[in-house]
Amino acid sequence: MCGIIGIMARGPVNQALFDGLTVLQHRGQDAAGIMTCDHGRLFLRKDNGLVRDIFRTRHMIRLPGNLGIGHVRYPTAGCESSAEAQPFYVNSPYGIALAHNGNLTNADDLKRDLFREDLRHINTDSDSEILLNVFAHELQRRGRLRINEEDLFQAVAGVHRRCQGAYAAVAMIPGYGIMGFRDPYGIRPLVFGARETAHGTEYMIASESVALDILGFELVRDVEPGEAVFFAADGRMHTRVCAEHAIYSPCIFEYVYLSRPDSIIDDVSVYKARLRMGEKLADKILRERPEHDIDVVIPIPDTSRTAALPLAYRLGVKYREGLIKNRYIPRTFIMPGQKQRKRSVRQKLNAIGLEFEGKNVLLVDDSIVRGTTSRQIIQMAREAGAHKVYFASAAPPVRHPNVYGIDMPAAGELIAHGRTEEQVAREIKADWLIYQDLPDLIDAVRRGNHRLERFDTSIFTGEYVTGDVDQRYLARLERRRSDAAKQRRLHPEEEADRSRDNPVIELHNAS
Repeated sequence: MCGIIGIMARGPVNQALFDGLTVLQHRGQDAAGIMTCDHGRLFLRKDNGLVRDIFRTRHMIRLPGNLGIGHVRYPTAGCESSAEAQPFYVNSPYGIALAHNGNLTNADDLKRDLFREDLRHINTDSDSEILLNVFAHELQRRGRLRINEEDLFQAVAGVHRRCQGAYAAVAMIPGYGIMGFRDPYGIRPLVFGARETAHGTEYMIASESVALDILGFELVRDVEPGEAVFFAADGRMHTRVCAEHAIYSPCIFEYVYLSRPDSIIDDVSVYKARLRMGEKLADKILRERPEHDIDVVIPIPDTSRTAALPLAYRLGVKYREGLIKNRYIPRTFIMPGQKQRKRSVRQKLNAIGLEFEGKNVLLVDDSIVRGTTSRQIIQMAREAGAHKVYFASAAPPVRHPNVYGIDMPAAGELIAHGRTEEQVAREIKADWLIYQDLPDLIDAVRRGNHRLERFDTSIFTGEYVTGDVDQRYLARLERRRSDAAKQRRLHPEEEADRSRDNPVIELHNAS
């Protein structure tokens, strides 16, 4: 899960890119980067950390130009050095910069082919660099000194033929403009918008519509599966579906957890989808426990609030904010290691004893992934005096790894993998546990856009929409990306040395 942004304006874009990335910070807290273009020259600043910490005034003034792209990252592959931060850049042809959200499932094959056949060197372990080089090679094959939108669309068509998996990408080509494209399944989100100025139309493309909102761009629509959108330097916009067999299959977990509630993705309000999730979950509780003894519903902040409120209303019980969040602790789901997740839960949340003491409490969360947070919060509730602690998940049991850009690579790290719901309840020490049913989750999202006939629900079902994922691939993924693999690859005492070995990349003194 990452966040991407691209802007073509009539004036400097550095501040707008910064503001947009700040709004998308929830999609990645490991690293960030901005690259701008001014009169054909590229300027780059990227590093590990949060957006607010990476970009100081001295960096911003060294990012001139009215064309630019940006990225926020959390790692699903590779090491955790600033060399893995995006955007990436290749010199040939024309000079191309790219930022990417997703994961290529055939990255190993592509890397080998790029070296042996395309004579291209990949310098990092990031599949985003592979995607960039595939796009660059497909464009180079056109063999033209000057390119147009037809060349770009043909290059994207070549990417679709060669690349498998999930990818939403934004690319910048000096002298030509900005392009965004989405994989043929539309797994990861991508939207674009426009705004009118005294000097002409400006365009923006981003992972979520909320980034457009805060910058005053009007949402035009989502980029369709397999579609490419090109904003030319002369102010014209060109679009084309470049994939031969596009099948709308967005990741349903975007609506459960990943996206902000004030975003609209694939023409579905994330906020309204989560309201419906709460209503569906309440209906299931009433079916299974019509004589429930729940005294109070308490959400686990922040993403579950939207579902918890209608759930409490439909159950006819009180809704209370019993857990207070320290907003300066990053999201625990996307922290790099299990030890860090465990340590941060207590730092992130604190219970209000008055809302727990002597009561039967229903805690509501958006989902249960590894179970670490759930177990600790239930223990907090008991320590605060709760009589009984029930737990409700607005999503079905997460039993399978994600291969499309979410950090769930190892089945053994998922608490519901190989366990019944009763066994999960015992593991997290809940008096009772209830999960959302998958058909209800699908209906809650699809009611906002009936064009969405299929979703990627692989983390719940183990069925991968791209059709190229088998047990051999999953085993290889687990060896590379599990928490144990990350700990072997990066020990805390080595982090300082690694940072010194991989300094921030600078183009034209951008840093």
